[in-house]
Amino acid sequence: MTDATPLPAREQLSAESLAQQTAPAIKAEILAEAMPYIRRFHGRLVVVKYGGNAMTDANLKQSFAEDVVLLKLVGLNPVVVHGGGPQIEQMLNKVGKKGEFVQGMRVTDAETMEIVEMVLAGQVNKEIVELINKAGGKAVGLTGQDGGLIRARKLLIDNKDKPGEQIDIGMVGDIQSIDPLIIQTLTSSGFIPVIAPIGSGENGETYNINADVVAGKVAEVLKAEKLVLMTNTPGVLDKQGKLITGLTARKIDDLFADGTISGGMLPKISSALDAAKAGVNAVHIIDGRVDHALLLEIMTDHGVGTMIRSR
Repeated sequence: MTDATPLPAREQLSAESLAQQTAPAIKAEILAEAMPYIRRFHGRLVVVKYGGNAMTDANLKQSFAEDVVLLKLVGLNPVVVHGGGPQIEQMLNKVGKKGEFVQGMRVTDAETMEIVEMVLAGQVNKEIVELINKAGGKAVGLTGQDGGLIRARKLLIDNKDKPGEQIDIGMVGDIQSIDPLIIQTLTSSGFIPVIAPIGSGENGETYNINADVVAGKVAEVLKAEKLVLMTNTPGVLDKQGKLITGLTARKIDDLFADGTISGGMLPKISSALDAAKAGVNAVHIIDGRVDHALLLEIMTDHGVGTMIRSR
């Protein structure tokens, strides 16, 4: 967006103070820049994976909620899929358990699954719904269990050290199917769905599913215009720490092979690439630590992350 007078510290900012400092001409220029994007994306679905610092910093939480509401008001249909890693870790620490990860996936025994359900469905989901509603939207909280939204089976991970063997990481799910009806019903009625990544097995068991994977599959099934994954980094970084603004399938394979993409980025990049190949028009990995990152990415000429293309 057009550069303006330096702003005070984030803690001192408010909608009123920002409005007072921004000259009318600059406001008009900002709105004019957004107009082509509003026209282009009107009526389209945008799936947003919400996580990282944007979920824990009070000011970032507020700006995220305002962005989602504004997108809805100007005619887009945002669908939010959220994580909750920091909150889950905090609760695990309280009960004396240590979180463990394999290839970016949380190992989830029965006790951990109870905590995951409690935190994601009972705490985080409700907080996001309240933030969006307070900002002027109409959010509805869901888990993958509601309306048969997400059907899942146990996920087994290939053992990289022992080819042919698989690792059982507990109640972690792999998506079998997604029924988009409940999401479509809500968005067409003016609501903003907020989805916790918990799925149901065929025998009624619950599975913890990686939120990036859920967001990618939801975007695929809904044939979304955009999939936006919010992170705690500027995007995908090379080994020198520089931002890679554009990625293709071949380049991603190279980054997997040389170890540039590892850990928690593995499921994120894999789901983003799958969504791009399945027809999602644009997939972006953006820096959730930036105020109003969603609006900057979707409604301005200034991208704030990495775009992934299928080829």
